[in-house]
Amino acid sequence: MKVIETEHLSRTYQETKVPVRALNDVTMNIEQGDFAAIIGPSGSGKSTLLNMLGGLDRPDGGSVHVNGSDLAKLSDSQLIDFRLHNIGFVFQSYNLIPVFTARENVEFIMRLQGLSEKDCRQRSDELLTTVGLGDRMNNRPSELSGGQQQRVAVARALASKPRYILADEPTANLDSVSTGQLMDLMAEMNRREKVTFIFATHDQRVIDRALRVITLVDGHIETDEVRNKVKKEG
Repeated sequence: MKVIETEHLSRTYQETKVPVRALNDVTMNIEQGDFAAIIGPSGSGKSTLLNMLGGLDRPDGGSVHVNGSDLAKLSDSQLIDFRLHNIGFVFQSYNLIPVFTARENVEFIMRLQGLSEKDCRQRSDELLTTVGLGDRMNNRPSELSGGQQQRVAVARALASKPRYILADEPTANLDSVSTGQLMDLMAEMNRREKVTFIFATHDQRVIDRALRVITLVDGHIETDEVRNKVKKEG
């Protein structure tokens, strides 16, 4: 089932004297349960495309439909609500709240959703245990390693029970061991909870684990490869 559809998507930035065309006529579909990597050289449009899919930026032309909703037609407040209930984000810089504990960081988005304190605590503790941080729930980000902070970020992204997760260079600051553990975790969530993952990445370690690889060059899709289909469906 398609969860995301783009048609003739384009985005041009006018911040310099020479306009920069970041996306050029991008038409693609993301299927429920995809574990997809968007790859390409620097400046190819990876992060811009991810921002479009998450409603963090608006296109100049074309459309982005997510779960049947045309993001371009949503107001800013409607987009905020839509992201809150449908999308989880994992960023390269973790974006954790420094004065919050790991548990409080995971609980935060659920509190915005209006869940009870009991439900927030139960789900946050379950998720942090799942990502291997059951003994670090009361630690603040400064007391955690980079790999542990990124695990908190993944737990936070999953806390809202999103339909899909967008991850922008999630392993860029991690060593090989932490990267492997993080990818194992996200692959398990993909298999077990059917969460759709979309990565924008340069990291070959992530690309090697992806079940679909979309290559961008100069803002347009050059190739779109689905692989390991049997493994994915098993």
